[in-house]
Amino acid sequence: MEYKGLYEWGVEKLKASGIEEAALDARLLLEECCGTDRNHLLVHGRELVTEEQHKHYVNWIEKRGRHVPLQHILGYQEFMGLRFGVDGSVLIPRQDTETLVEEVLRSLHDGMSILDMCTGSGCILLSLLRYSNDCTGVGCDISEKAIETARTNAVSLGLEAQFLQSDLFENVSGKYEIIVSNPPYIPSGEIPGLMEEVRDFDPLTALDGGEDGLFFYREIIPKAGEYLHPGGMLFLEIGCEQAADVKGLMKQAGYKDILVCEDFTGRDRVVSGRFGG
Repeated sequence: MEYKGLYEWGVEKLKASGIEEAALDARLLLEECCGTDRNHLLVHGRELVTEEQHKHYVNWIEKRGRHVPLQHILGYQEFMGLRFGVDGSVLIPRQDTETLVEEVLRSLHDGMSILDMCTGSGCILLSLLRYSNDCTGVGCDISEKAIETARTNAVSLGLEAQFLQSDLFENVSGKYEIIVSNPPYIPSGEIPGLMEEVRDFDPLTALDGGEDGLFFYREIIPKAGEYLHPGGMLFLEIGCEQAADVKGLMKQAGYKDILVCEDFTGRDRVVSGRFGG
């Protein structure tokens, strides 16, 4: 079968399955199967694919048609210009979270120590280490499988970081200049209404923020001060309607210089504050 014909078949199959970005997903899957790039479709569309490539592609299109996330099929997700391995044990890194990383980088200086709470794939901590000099980092997560994924990502990126299994601060020691977290913040009652790719394939422990979505902020904010140097900073990703509540919790816990930052869509996405000691 010709390359272009196989692509067009994939697009139609995904459209029939209700995949919103059918054309993009069909192209990305075909490029991964065949080791090609986006220009191949235009320049070499009449080229024949091998039987093995055809079979592989059909299998992937069928998976995507069942709403298995594209990133789980490919096995990776691009984030902050880096490639992170992902699977069902971790939340797929999203562009919203790049806002969190960018905000931390504004305050991150050479040689600082970073604690990444609820690290998942390690994408936040490892991105911060890649784009800074001589910083050290610890990432913790309650999921042992997530910690394994984060360690694998560190090795593949050639970065050194410590990852430990911990229920929030349970196994954490020492003090840090920066604590950063993208905790679960979706209210429990909203999870059944999420898109299939999120609801059925992202780990529930990375999504469920309790009845009002604020459970982990109530746990992290007051305790983080015990692990921050005086003047150290706490950065938290939030749901777009949670800024006032999280800001209030930080103020109540004694944080100063509290700021709310919007993401690229103009929605509240990050709350940060300085610990007074």
